[in-house]
Amino acid sequence: MKKKIMMMLFALVFTLMANAQTTSLRPEANKKVYDETIDPIEQIDQAVSKAKAEGKHVVCQVGGNWCPWCLRFAYFITSDTTINQLIADNFVYIHVNYDPRKSRMEAQSAISDSASPIKRQPSALLMERLNHPARFGFPVFVVLNGEGKVIHIQDSSFLEEGESYNKEKVIRFFKNWTPRALE
Repeated sequence: MKKKIMMMLFALVFTLMANAQTTSLRPEANKKVYDETIDPIEQIDQAVSKAKAEGKHVVCQVGGNWCPWCLRFAYFITSDTTINQLIADNFVYIHVNYDPRKSRMEAQSAISDSASPIKRQPSALLMERLNHPARFGFPVFVVLNGEGKVIHIQDSSFLEEGESYNKEKVIRFFKNWTPRALE
């Protein structure tokens, strides 16, 4: 009888542990916000057109669904009504998918394929378009004006606090880069 109870207990613990690895207690961990199927350059160009028409700036949150801090920030700003409204009033906000591993593979492929002329890969073009923000880690925020010019790159580590983000710092960041603040 003891052996049977021990086996059932072991099975229960094993099931709970396996379930814990696939499901997170953090709500942001289960929501994917980056669309990996779209062309990020085209996404940025469309956002710039929209921002210009609306008198706003664009904020590109560069990162990916692979990045817990990226998902955490997306959840943070959408779950706070003050921040959400500040963004909606002043910015066209987009999640720009970037995969550093894919970028390294593209670079290695270009080097090893010496028969073809050197061409810039999609990831390299994206980083060039946004003034190479990956040097700050992920997520990184690139603010573009209505003409598509990079006017600021924000390192997200300065907005962090504990296992989340600091509301006052995030609000200050967004307020400092509104179109009105730069007039």
